[in-house]
Amino acid sequence: MAKYTRIETVQMMGETGIVPVFYHKELEVCKKVIKACFEGGARVFEFTNRGDFAHEVFGELAKYVSKELEGMILGVGSVIDEGTTSLYLQLGANFIVSPILQPEMAKACNRRKVAWMPGCGTVTEISYAQELGAEVVKIFPGAQVGGPSFVKAVKGPMPWSSIMPTGGVSPSQENLKEWFEAGVHCVGIGSKLFQKNTDGSYNYKEITQKVKSALEIVQKIRS
Repeated sequence: MAKYTRIETVQMMGETGIVPVFYHKELEVCKKVIKACFEGGARVFEFTNRGDFAHEVFGELAKYVSKELEGMILGVGSVIDEGTTSLYLQLGANFIVSPILQPEMAKACNRRKVAWMPGCGTVTEISYAQELGAEVVKIFPGAQVGGPSFVKAVKGPMPWSSIMPTGGVSPSQENLKEWFEAGVHCVGIGSKLFQKNTDGSYNYKEITQKVKSALEIVQKIRS
């Protein structure tokens, strides 16, 4: 069962501004990556439902986070149907992110007051998602949908919209400045946040530094 309500989750996403997005089939790698993000200051983390038995990895990761990383809000992304939504909710997901807008997923999350963030690519989809109870809507793929200019355009007629782009976001000063000045609630960042060594393994210290740097950039932009 979720430890954090949808309001608590959305507020923390807004406060930090950065949501690391990650998947790996090996539990120990996931533990080290999420710990590195936590040490860098991240307090919301999206584990993506990308591989076989991903739910089993998530279940163990959720137990680890609950025991070792107090204050980290762990959720799941890349979910596209109600059944998978319910499975992850039972495993303790604090939020569900999807690349699509699927009304039955909204119902499953709303019943438990868990945050649901559907993928939208038009103003009509964003409006419908909000009608279904989405506190934050995801635009995906962020760059291809229209980038920061799309967010700015949406916020004109619908300034109440809380938007999270994923895809086309990098932890650089220039890129983050464009997104946050356009009015995003937060951003999701995937592979560009996770530094690897030459042998393909992850550089956990570098991940911590990248997360810390990205969070500092966001705070400077907002101030």
